[in-house]
Amino acid sequence: MKRDPTPGSSSAPRRALAGALLSGAAGAAVVLIAAGQTWGEGEASAAGAELPVTASGSAVSGLPSALALVGLAALVAVFAVRRTGRTVVSSVLALSGAGSIGAALLGAGDTEALERNAAEVMGLSEAAVSSVSHTGWPWVSALGGLLLLCAGLLALSYGRQWPAMSARYERAGRRADRRRPAATDSDRPEDIWRALDRGEDPT
Repeated sequence: MKRDPTPGSSSAPRRALAGALLSGAAGAAVVLIAAGQTWGEGEASAAGAELPVTASGSAVSGLPSALALVGLAALVAVFAVRRTGRTVVSSVLALSGAGSIGAALLGAGDTEALERNAAEVMGLSEAAVSSVSHTGWPWVSALGGLLLLCAGLLALSYGRQWPAMSARYERAGRRADRRRPAATDSDRPEDIWRALDRGEDPT
């Protein structure tokens, strides 16, 4: 006796599609927002003077933002390609997430950006930074990278079962072609000129 397929099994690709879209878009947004926030704080000291300095995520490393944009582009491109191309693009999406995580974790304890900012503030080639502290934004950025990674893994697992954007447009184009009436003899240029000579309206 043949068993019916498990109820809801056919909806798994649809759920994965929704999850990938939400996860990928949210992940890219989180990484880009975190890049504009303060990642490190400290006190620049030189010649007896002290000034507070900060370093944003983009100053620490531009890699997470760049990878988030690559991941977002890959998320859109997943639906524009098929078969092997979709697997390649899904891999790029997953790698963008993994790279964002790594770059954020490396930047969580970075002090070079603070030292560069301290030198600029003090007008020196280099300046000492003390009382260094780091915020939680690098970890928020890493969380965004994790969401991108999840979107890539979902695309790798279920992407072949997702609809392709181009296929939908091709079907719509073929339907429009079938509905378009075939050209008749009256549409030929010579017939139009003859109708005008007779004083008729060819339209």
